[in-house]
Amino acid sequence: MNQVSMRQMLEAGVHFGHQTRFWHPKMRPYIFGERNKIHIINLEKTLPLFLEAMAFLNNLVANRGTILFVGTKRQAGQVIKEEAERCNSPFINFRWLGGTLTNYKTVKKSIERLKHIDAMMEDGSIDKLVKKEALSVSREREKLNRSLEGIKDMRGLPDALFVIDVGHEYIAVAEANKLNIPVVAVVDTNCKPDGVDYVIPGNDDAARAIHLYASTAADAIIAGQEAAALTTPATDDDFIEVEEEQGSVKATVKKKAVTKKKTTVKKKTASKKKVAAKKEDDQADSSDSADSSPEQES
Repeated sequence: MNQVSMRQMLEAGVHFGHQTRFWHPKMRPYIFGERNKIHIINLEKTLPLFLEAMAFLNNLVANRGTILFVGTKRQAGQVIKEEAERCNSPFINFRWLGGTLTNYKTVKKSIERLKHIDAMMEDGSIDKLVKKEALSVSREREKLNRSLEGIKDMRGLPDALFVIDVGHEYIAVAEANKLNIPVVAVVDTNCKPDGVDYVIPGNDDAARAIHLYASTAADAIIAGQEAAALTTPATDDDFIEVEEEQGSVKATVKKKAVTKKKTTVKKKTASKKKVAAKKEDDQADSSDSADSSPEQES
């Protein structure tokens, strides 16, 4: 994992905060001073916090966790997409849909719809539709793809969020807090750090600073993925045991089902036999009575 230096942060403009009149009092511990009515962030505090956050991401991915990149503002969108794709991680870079985490089942349906439309385009079945319908489906795909492109291959909820600008992505942070999902975020001097587990005090507007954050996070994730690949996989015996257990459970269920069916059939067969025997007895009684009546007349 590449280590970031203070010089790199200075060159990227990480130390430039917002105007002094827009500051948030809870960011006071991370502010060095002010210059030309702009707050200057203390990089001596930012650097260790940033490295700590990157170590957290690295360890989480090494344990096969998933990190969701979030950055929907204009300056961050393209960088977030490129770096998330580089480390094969999910991302949201256009617009955060309300309920993306807290109402994931509904979002999952939209993802399935997007995959269905993609499949239609690949196999050419969309060409069989009427021109108006095909155009409507294409527009629907474009709309879904903008918001869900980065998470359509995500398996369930992420294990952590990496956020650029908590002020802009406050809904994402709130949803993550509700589900106890850790949040790693860049927090500028005009935002409050509440709800962020790993605060990175820094400039969240400069393109070079955003690129530094995202690229370093991607490097940490790639290093974690490499570490995860080197871990010892489960042995074949373990899988055989699981399969045997599952097989025995299934066999038991099947036996019960068969037994139940046989019992039902026997009952039905027995009842049919009883009815048939009863009919035979009735017929025998009627024949006996018929035979006895002429004798009485004689």
